[in-house]
Amino acid sequence: MRHNKKFNHLGRTASHRSAMLSNMACSLIKHKRITTTVAKAKALKKFVEPLITKSKDDTTNSRRVVFSNLQDKYVVTELFKEISVKIGDRPGGYTRIIKTGNRLGDNAEMCFIELVDYNENMLKEKATKKAGRTRRSKKAATEAPVQAVEAPTTEEAPAAE
Repeated sequence: MRHNKKFNHLGRTASHRSAMLSNMACSLIKHKRITTTVAKAKALKKFVEPLITKSKDDTTNSRRVVFSNLQDKYVVTELFKEISVKIGDRPGGYTRIIKTGNRLGDNAEMCFIELVDYNENMLKEKATKKAGRTRRSKKAATEAPVQAVEAPTTEEAPAAE
């Protein structure tokens, strides 16, 4: 029976699984987006989000805890210097999983996992969606200034003759 055994073992030993998640977390922090299978992405999300939350508090102890999981001092520096500053006001949900389809070789479900605040395309879409619709037609708004501009030019033409 597997009562209270909730995390996915991903078909690996414990040491292999922890090393793989550590390497995937380092790649995610370096590149801001990686492509992987959905099962690995879900496991990575549970692994990396507590580390990002820990990085909001820049103390020696929190750096040591994060370094014990990641084992790459350059990644830890980037996490504490850049990423924690950008996500400082976000209460959680630092990663996004976007499914991309199935892999050709073995038909495994593939996806992107990315840091939420680093996707420029999604941020642009939010900015453009905020534009509200008006009940006025744009033709009426543009015709009024055009008529005001045309009136002085017709008066100047006879004066020049």
